[in-house]
Amino acid sequence: MKTDLEDLHAFLAVARSGGFREGARTLGRSASGVSDAIRRLEKQLGVRLFNRTTRSVTPTAAGYGLLERLGPALAEVQGALDVVNGFRDKPAGMLKLNVPVSAARLVLPALIPAFLAAYPDIKVEVQTEESFVDVLAAGCDAGIRYEERLEKDMIAVPIGPRVQRFAAGASADYLDRRGRPAHPHDLFTHACIKGRFPSGKSYPWEFAKDGENVSLHPEGPLTVQAGGATDLAIAAAVAGVGIVYLFEDWLKPYLVKDRLEPVLEPWWPQFSGPFLYYSDRRFIPSPLRAFIDFIKQGAG
Repeated sequence: MKTDLEDLHAFLAVARSGGFREGARTLGRSASGVSDAIRRLEKQLGVRLFNRTTRSVTPTAAGYGLLERLGPALAEVQGALDVVNGFRDKPAGMLKLNVPVSAARLVLPALIPAFLAAYPDIKVEVQTEESFVDVLAAGCDAGIRYEERLEKDMIAVPIGPRVQRFAAGASADYLDRRGRPAHPHDLFTHACIKGRFPSGKSYPWEFAKDGENVSLHPEGPLTVQAGGATDLAIAAAVAGVGIVYLFEDWLKPYLVKDRLEPVLEPWWPQFSGPFLYYSDRRFIPSPLRAFIDFIKQGAG
């Protein structure tokens, strides 16, 4: 039985993305074309691969079985083909990265334009995701996360600034009305703009000074999801709603222009910068290898 490799790629894309339209988008094909490919594959195999409803598309037991074996197999095929790519003057192909919004905003802008200029035959696709994901299962070559969220079986390479800080800020108008905190515990009497992960868990506000470490969950009138709604949190702080706590580099443009005033600056904690992480597999696609070499050379 001969099966078209493109049909297998279509199956993989639909299974990973959870829909025909989303799968087609990742492949750069039409939804109807991808749907035809799945029907053709199901007819050849003689089994249904997906349960389809008006709201979702999920693999059947047979589909899950195929997905479990097919993903690594196609990765090996791609790796084998990529050996040939190594004989080109310059690497070519697609590099897919899965990163948090903070990295897309604060790390990649200093890297991607120069990388694309150095490797004109490589295309880059960036997906933003706040939760730690299996980059291979997500159809990506690598991801960017911070050290505490890296899995042990992943290879990690430093990328971007190696030391960062969390910062707190509020408008001068708000601080004139409510007072300026002198100690982190003073935040319990303030309106704080909180952040929450997609899992629903809110992240603590952490501070450190002279050996004293403080971690707390202050209350406030506004809670936003980390990443996607962060700009709303900043806009609310600028408008005088309350105090915002975020990456210093994210708040810096507002602090420099005096749209926000630093709060508890001597207490702002430092933390290690992000890492590019990828699976420890035999073949590393040449676009990813080029990107790893690029950041190791000090471009980041």
